[in-house]
Amino acid sequence: MKDVIKLLDRIGSIGALLAAAAAPCCFPLFAAVAAASGLTVFGRFETTVLYIFQGFALVAILGLVLNYRKHGRFGPLALGILSGLALAYVFYCSWSVELLYAGLFGIVIASVWNWSCSRGNAQQPLLQSIVTCPQCGHRAEETMPTNACLFFYDCPQCGTKLKPKPGDCCVFCSYGSVPCPPIQAGAACCA
Repeated sequence: MKDVIKLLDRIGSIGALLAAAAAPCCFPLFAAVAAASGLTVFGRFETTVLYIFQGFALVAILGLVLNYRKHGRFGPLALGILSGLALAYVFYCSWSVELLYAGLFGIVIASVWNWSCSRGNAQQPLLQSIVTCPQCGHRAEETMPTNACLFFYDCPQCGTKLKPKPGDCCVFCSYGSVPCPPIQAGAACCA
């Protein structure tokens, strides 16, 4: 189910493009594509196809909203909402071919932008952290393990044995300048 939610904006965009190609009277730019692919068969059902187009546009915007909640970047969502409003204006207020294409391509661009934002979230965690001893204030740069947590750390200056604070999973989360890799990735702590 999570995979489908991640793909909603792309499913909606591709569906809207296909529905637009199936309605060449409203989208003359796609007439050649529709004729070459056989989508002109749906020309008789143009009214229904236009409702399907609007449905796919809504699915794309819903996907942008759900993905915004994950990556927190407002740009793709704002472009998708503006494009959706442009399409709503075209279909329910005043017909404009230019605004129709702007809305359609705006949703497609928002989906591609959203995809690039989602991919950017999968960055590598930082593995260097500066551990500061609360007793003597000594600071030492340490490399964090990626496959285990460090529960105890001996200060090289004063010899104090550091333990995680209550609620923290490891020494790096309590005394480090950078939290441990699982916390950086947004996963549960490694304890």
